[in-house]
Amino acid sequence: MMDRPDLPELVLAVRNFLEQKAMPELKGHTAFHARVAVNALDIVLRELAQAAALEAAERTGLAAFVDDAPLAEMNRALCMKIRDDVLGLATPGLLEHLETVTRGKLAVDQPNYSGLKA
Repeated sequence: MMDRPDLPELVLAVRNFLEQKAMPELKGHTAFHARVAVNALDIVLRELAQAAALEAAERTGLAAFVDDAPLAEMNRALCMKIRDDVLGLATPGLLEHLETVTRGKLAVDQPNYSGLKA
């Protein structure tokens, strides 16, 4: 187990270096790729901060519809039930679960997405 700096601090240090030191000296396509890298590191930071809580909420929501299993398997089982018309938008709580999971993923990937605030 590592001590300080922890993983978020390391990612933040690289992100800040790119944005504050490297990007001002870059031009054109290289500057664009540096901006993409900064955005990717921002996603990593948000995921490190939010992943455990989002996964726990997703697992709790899925438990209403499928048997307990690893999260990916629970999601596959839910998809199969939707595909096979066992569950649908009329199923109590399903739409709310899907919206909650989608909002969580957007909060990590695209927190400034205008539909997230609506």
